[in-house]
Amino acid sequence: VGGGSAAHPFSHHRPTFTMTTDNLIWSARADLAQRSLAARFGAPWPQLYHNWSPSSAAGDAVFNYWWLAHVIDVRLDAYERTGDPAWLDGARAVRRNILERNQGSLYNDYFDDMLWFGLALERLGRLGDDAGATADAAALWERCRTLGWNATCGWSLAWRATQLDYKNTPANGPFAILGARLFEASGQQMYLEHAVASFEWISRTLMPRGDGFVEDGINRLGDGAIDTPWQFTYNQGLYIGAGVALYRATGEPAFLDRVQPTATTALAVLGDGTVFHPEGDGGDEGLFKGVFYRYAEQLLRVRPDVGLTGFIAASVDALWDRGVGPDGDFAPGNDWRTPPAGPVPYSTYLSAIMATEVRAALSNRPT
Repeated sequence: VGGGSAAHPFSHHRPTFTMTTDNLIWSARADLAQRSLAARFGAPWPQLYHNWSPSSAAGDAVFNYWWLAHVIDVRLDAYERTGDPAWLDGARAVRRNILERNQGSLYNDYFDDMLWFGLALERLGRLGDDAGATADAAALWERCRTLGWNATCGWSLAWRATQLDYKNTPANGPFAILGARLFEASGQQMYLEHAVASFEWISRTLMPRGDGFVEDGINRLGDGAIDTPWQFTYNQGLYIGAGVALYRATGEPAFLDRVQPTATTALAVLGDGTVFHPEGDGGDEGLFKGVFYRYAEQLLRVRPDVGLTGFIAASVDALWDRGVGPDGDFAPGNDWRTPPAGPVPYSTYLSAIMATEVRAALSNRPT
């Protein structure tokens, strides 16, 4: 995978919208959204994607390991929707890119980063019949458990190796989801025990409001305080995802009962009835909404009457009403109520792709 953006494997011309059914329209839009990532951000190997558009050397200085992990996941979304092996090959290429840019290592200093990669690799292993990817996912989970699982603020996973007393949802949520998946595949109790413990820790420690809302973290400054000002969509999505993964691993509907209020509270606290409020423009925040949509859709698979479908439809409609440029290209921003302004990171596109894939998946289900 080399060359500039014009040579990128997913920089094909956008499809023409001549479809008449809802599913065909949203599948075509999902294709356009997927291809927009390379068309707008594609870069010569090993950069693969410019971090921002317009691009700059300074903008590309950061190696966004965890953004790339989500690129694997969105390519797998397209593969599951279409069955086209080119999308599976694209996911594999991103896996190679992460390893090459990380000096051949799976690991970094941040447990949440490694778990995003682990979640993507577990799925790549399952969908691509790749035992090596599955083994790498298990190795990432074990690395986090070995180095980060400790008793500070209650047994749970730390955020990073150099700050073991800071605990948060972005680390414990994916740890629970990946643990539940690995248990489901292997039957090893250790995975399930830690997944349940992480889920219970979030429930006990980071949900003080009592209405299902999940706070970000605790003890970041060493004062035992909960970061209540940090109200983010991806924390809600991760808790929902952990509950759904544990339900699938155990068959216990009580996990779904516990996360269902989180879904509806998230809409009330973080949305305006049509879209989620913007969460920041620093780069990482662009990915937060996508995590919510990914795991909300998984909840809807098992609880279709949970009250999310209308919001998802309205918000993704708004995204496409405002996020298509005058030339017909897909060009979303962080605020789905307005056209984008200024430089945009590809993390923002990833959320828009995930939401569009969710809309396409919902349009393909019997009503």
